[in-house]
Amino acid sequence: MSNAQPPASSFTAAKQNKPKLRFWQIWNISFGFLGVQIGYSLQNANTSRILSAIGADPHHLSLFWLAAPLAGFFVQPIVGLSSDKTWTRLGRRIPFILGGAIVSALAMFFMPNSEHFAELLPPLFFGATMLLLMDTSFNVTMQPFRALVSDMVSESQRNQGYAIQSFLINAGAVIGSLLPFILTSLGVANEPGPGQRVAPTVIWSFYFGGGALLFSVLWTALRTKEYPPAEYAQYNNIDEKENKEKVSFLTLIKNIPTTMLQLAVTQFFSWFSLFLMWVYTTQGIAQHIWQTTNPESKEYNEAGNWTGVIFAAYSVFAALYSLVLTPLANRFGRKNTYMLSLIAGGIGLISMMFITDKYWLLLPMVGVGIAWAAILALPYAILSSSLPAKQTGVYMGIFNITITVPQITAGLLGGLALTALGEKPIHVIGLAGVSMILAGIFAKMVIKTPNS
Repeated sequence: MSNAQPPASSFTAAKQNKPKLRFWQIWNISFGFLGVQIGYSLQNANTSRILSAIGADPHHLSLFWLAAPLAGFFVQPIVGLSSDKTWTRLGRRIPFILGGAIVSALAMFFMPNSEHFAELLPPLFFGATMLLLMDTSFNVTMQPFRALVSDMVSESQRNQGYAIQSFLINAGAVIGSLLPFILTSLGVANEPGPGQRVAPTVIWSFYFGGGALLFSVLWTALRTKEYPPAEYAQYNNIDEKENKEKVSFLTLIKNIPTTMLQLAVTQFFSWFSLFLMWVYTTQGIAQHIWQTTNPESKEYNEAGNWTGVIFAAYSVFAALYSLVLTPLANRFGRKNTYMLSLIAGGIGLISMMFITDKYWLLLPMVGVGIAWAAILALPYAILSSSLPAKQTGVYMGIFNITITVPQITAGLLGGLALTALGEKPIHVIGLAGVSMILAGIFAKMVIKTPNS
């Protein structure tokens, strides 16, 4: 496997096309996202489980989950702007990727052990602090990965670049989601022991996830060589003097590409849906199928493990779908593929309300996985070609606001929705399905870009 590095050439003043990269070069660019997603999926499947175990009220869970979108809202635009203007021996994006990975791994080691820091802080407060730190660091790492593909990959390979990234994200999600279930099968205790609140399977899963995160990000850092500033400028026809000019953040906001505004509507409803799914699935299936609401019971922890299994299932289906996403988007158009994928996810989520056997919960995950693969790849493929090359990072960061705002909205309204829907979390999952279908409808109606 070779470094993602262009062949040596003599540059002229004219714009030059980026060299086509081999498959393994594109693979190495995004490989670190595998570990990031292992950690992120462990968080998605187990945060509610951990917080409930250390004392969180179910009606307040969505408020704790606000840590992620709030961190992304502020951090990603700052990181994007900074990485656009940064150059080090490691590159422009990789220093942020590496720094964020180190901090998020440390937070993963501490969060499931929150109860052991009671002398320092109350367990619930310590756990919430670690969640905020972990989410902030994940955001520092994720945004530059998106921009790195746009930086390194030519327009003709961009669908492939984001599809590979989507595949690695979903492969990591499978591993992360299944870890507690796998460890239970290997004999690790899945119930808290005497004097414990969090099951050992969860604790050891977070240890493994943190280690995998560090390893995979180091692989990308060591195997990918970013284009130096002069080469990057020539590949993107950037005037050096113009590139040095300072542009205010307000000016950037005023000049947001129309494509980003069009995508924002679909992004709102799709990420509103995902947030509700991540927060309420464990509670929903524990009550609906295992008939329990006690977070320390054997049945509740079985439901927690099964949440990991079905989340892994949708990631498997997403990984498989990402393999055909490029030809589908090329043949039917990005917009049409996006719309149908989101509607499939909405139907899957709604159907969960009518299932009473845990094994049948795997079927709706086909639709959820299809939607998830599309959400991870198609908005970025649609957006990237409309971004000014010298400001790709900052605009990718600003675009993340279209992900964080719907999650913040869902976090603030989640408890109210739970009350309004009869204290049944599974009905909140149904609401998430309706939101996902609306996202698909708006993808068809609102997105008007010529290359979609």
